[in-house]
Amino acid sequence: MLRVLAEHPEGMTVSELADALGTHRAGIYRLLGPHLAERFVRRRDDRYFLGTGLVELASRVRPRLQEAAGPLLQALADELHATAALTVRDGEDAAVVLDVRSPRHADMHIAYRPGLRHPVAIAASGIAILAGAPARRTERAEVAVARERGWARSTGELLPGASGVAAPVGDTDAAVSAVWIGERDEPAMARAVIASARALADAL
Repeated sequence: MLRVLAEHPEGMTVSELADALGTHRAGIYRLLGPHLAERFVRRRDDRYFLGTGLVELASRVRPRLQEAAGPLLQALADELHATAALTVRDGEDAAVVLDVRSPRHADMHIAYRPGLRHPVAIAASGIAILAGAPARRTERAEVAVARERGWARSTGELLPGASGVAAPVGDTDAAVSAVWIGERDEPAMARAVIASARALADAL
C-alpha cells in the first residue's frame, strides 16, 4: 500500500487503493488504521497520502552509515561538481540509494531521490557493490574489471546520457558514486570517489 501511495503524490481514495491492490475496501480500512496511527499515512478529506512518519523511519536505516556519509558526500559533490550518492545492497538482487547530495555551486547537475531502487547488477554503484564482494561465476565482466582496478563505471544504465563512477565502501555492501552528464576526466573522478569511499569506511 505504501508503495502504491508513493506512486500517487496526488493521493488516493479507499476505492482507488482497493482497485490498485486488487482487494476489498474493508481490507484497505484495516491497513489504513495502524498506518495512520504511526503517521506513515495521512488523510486529507477522502484522500490518503504518505505521512511524515516514514521520514523518521527512514532515518533509522543504517543510521551510522548515513551519519558518516552525509558530510563526505556533500564535499565530494562540491569538489566534482557532480551528484554524489551512497547506495546500499537490499537483499540478493537489488540496490537502494540511501543518500544523495547535489553540488552547491554547479550550473547544472543530475537530481534523483533517496529510495531509488534498481537491480544491483547495473549502474556504477551496483557494479561497485558487487565488486566489493567475493567473485561469483555468473557476475558481469564489468564487476571483475571493477574489482581489479578498485572502481566501477557505467554510462546510460539508469539515466540516458548520464555517466557515473563508484567505489565500494569496505565490506559494508555499500558504494559511493558520482554521476554527471557530459565529458569528464573519468579516472580523476574515480580517484576522488575512491578517497571518499575509503574515508567513509575508516569512519565506520
